[in-house]
Amino acid sequence: MFSWASRDGRRKEPELFSTVSDGMRRLYHAKLLPLEDAHRFHDFHSPALEDADFDNKPMVLLVGQYSTGKTTFIRHLMEQDFPGMRIGPEPTTDSFIAVMHAEQEGLVPGNALVVDPKKPFRKLNAFGNAFLNRFICAQMPNAVLESISIIDTPGILSGEKQRISRGYDFAAVLEWFAERVDRIILLFDAHKLDISDEFSEVIKALKNYEDKMRVVLNKSDQIGTQQLMRVYGALMWSLGKIVNTPEVIRVYIGSFWAQPLLVADNRKLFEAEEQDLFRDIQNLPRNAALRKLNDLIKRARLAKVHAYIISALKKEMPNMFGKESKKKELIANLGEIYAMVEKEYQISPGDFPKLSKMQEILAIQDFSKFQTIKPKLMEAVEDMLTNDIARLMVLVRQEEAATPSQTVQGGAFEGTKNGPFGHGYGEGAGAGIDELEWIVARDKPSYDEIFFMLSPINGKVSGAMAKKEMIKSKLPNTILGKIWKLADVDGDGYLDIEEFALANHLIKVKLEGHDLPADLPHHLVPPSKIKHE
Repeated sequence: MFSWASRDGRRKEPELFSTVSDGMRRLYHAKLLPLEDAHRFHDFHSPALEDADFDNKPMVLLVGQYSTGKTTFIRHLMEQDFPGMRIGPEPTTDSFIAVMHAEQEGLVPGNALVVDPKKPFRKLNAFGNAFLNRFICAQMPNAVLESISIIDTPGILSGEKQRISRGYDFAAVLEWFAERVDRIILLFDAHKLDISDEFSEVIKALKNYEDKMRVVLNKSDQIGTQQLMRVYGALMWSLGKIVNTPEVIRVYIGSFWAQPLLVADNRKLFEAEEQDLFRDIQNLPRNAALRKLNDLIKRARLAKVHAYIISALKKEMPNMFGKESKKKELIANLGEIYAMVEKEYQISPGDFPKLSKMQEILAIQDFSKFQTIKPKLMEAVEDMLTNDIARLMVLVRQEEAATPSQTVQGGAFEGTKNGPFGHGYGEGAGAGIDELEWIVARDKPSYDEIFFMLSPINGKVSGAMAKKEMIKSKLPNTILGKIWKLADVDGDGYLDIEEFALANHLIKVKLEGHDLPADLPHHLVPPSKIKHE
């Protein structure tokens, strides 16, 4: 099917793909995988891709030292607890938890996950039981998870003992995930910026994925403006020593949880930063096909370079005697092999795998099993990169144009676009509600007093005036946005005296530690808003 020439020598018409994921899957199996198999690519770099790798939802990987708020961040995004969740100041998450959508809530252990062909985790079985016993999937119905999946990771600790006690290669597992996820979020606590040895190793392991990386300086409401500036500068300095990129890495400043801000001096900054980060995450489904295509191109380029290196090593090996000594010599002088391949095939130095890692893996390989370049395999990959990828790029743009509203919905993302707390105003609620006692009435007199102090016009206060009052609660904008959506029953972008009282009541409910309702229940609908059939 993918042969670019028919048996009689005439060139075939280009293959047509129904979707981008379908095209990538077929191209990989027909053109790239044979080259990878021939030159043992999977022993050196990355396991073979599965069908689920092309079809799965965008994934977000959270990485950080313990108590930086990774699990709380997930809970904040979804506005819902998930199975296996534990939150505390001490190290609580000791497992990798894949939080994914399902109709029924439950936990799936790691050994069952890696045999499920519909999940993109089959190749993780290579890390053994020590890892699989610390890997679970939390499944649940949630609007956010309909568009993305989230990977929670164990808190990174300091010290050699902690690194050894894991029983598996923690950095290697993170690198495996980094290759496949769409976004990597590094979380830092504004109170502790010491980057431990293990965290430094982890960041270095993610070196080739800086384009996916975002940094969050979390819990920023716990310090004042002057200290926050110092902490931000210290974080940028620390990251600059580890992440060697020409561009400054993006750092988002805020407090990503649903509790009142402790120090609200920088509220406007936190609002803007949260909006930026949420937009970045919301756009992941729209950009997922392009990201996977980009990763496939990077993989193909690496596979080509790897094939040239293995072929060069094979040519240098003697046919009969002295194979072991020659192997050691070639490994020691691998840099010269790199230089020779670079010059002969005009390859960029940045496309070569890390020298020390390649030497380490070569030491345990049997060079007699290496093969020289097979022109047909290389030509197939070249044809894929030159012709097929270009056609897939066109299909990517067509798919993006066909689904312009393909963004993450639900959870905290809803609160970022309601009323004066985001972009636009929420719709009304309360259609068809029966007349019941209005629970807000008992506290309404005190709310009315505040309402009239805001100088209402035509019996209503604007979003800007209401916002000035509501932010005194120090609740995050995502929460206040949800409160606005519930309280603005008319959906006109203003609050009358009853709606204003309802908004203050909902703020009180949230401050007391209760969750907000998804829709306005009967007993909260203002009496004048009740519609009679």
